[in-house]
This record gives sequence, structure tokens and C-alpha cells, in this order.
Amino acid sequence: MEVQGKIKVIGETQTFGTNGFRKREVVVTTEEQYPQHIMIEFVQDKTDLLNNYQVGQQVKININLRGREWVNPQGETKYFNSIQGWRIENVQQDASNGNVPPVPPTEAFEPVDNLNKDEHDDLPF
Repeated sequence: MEVQGKIKVIGETQTFGTNGFRKREVVVTTEEQYPQHIMIEFVQDKTDLLNNYQVGQQVKININLRGREWVNPQGETKYFNSIQGWRIENVQQDASNGNVPPVPPTEAFEPVDNLNKDEHDDLPF
């Protein structure tokens, strides 16, 4: 799965526990009729992927949806979901137009008025 939008927030890398678990969060705002602010977490060595990005950039992030179950001390079962990113790439602003070069104005073309109607061509049609 993937999420595409503009980076709104990039958090600092956080370290947890004695084993050095690392996590870094980024918030991406989607560009649709009702924009969504999606928090995506990058964990362990993937936290470094965010080093080359900054707020305001258009990005596409490949994600995995993760879910886990937890039983609290009162014996109630709770469920948690997270969105984990594993790849991020910059989206060029001009990519939306398909990278088609602009067509020059009509004045840039020379008129064709020296056609020889008697000249025979080899085309079969």
C-alpha cells in the first residue's frame, strides 16, 4: 500500500527500552477533497530514510498496516493499529502533467506552400 501527499511534520528519532528500539514519525497530508493527516512511523534502521526530507515536500510512502492485541491488567483485551513506512520517495511537481514538453506556438512552424501536386509518391494509399 502507499500514501501520497505533502509532509506536514517530521519528528525526531526516539529511542525506547534497553535494547535501543528506534522510532520516528512523519505526518503526511493527502491532497483530496477531504485532506487527511496520516501519521506514519518508521522503525529501527528505516528511521534514517527521513533524513533527506523536509516539511512541505511531496512524497509517496510505501506502508504496511500493523495490528496487535494487548490484554490490560484488568483482563480486557485491546487492539491497536499502526501504519509503518518502509520506503519513501520524492514526487516531482511536474510529474502530474506526464512530463510532456510544451507544444511551440503555431508561429514557430513554417507554412508548407511549395507542394508539387504533380510529384508522385510511393505510398500505397
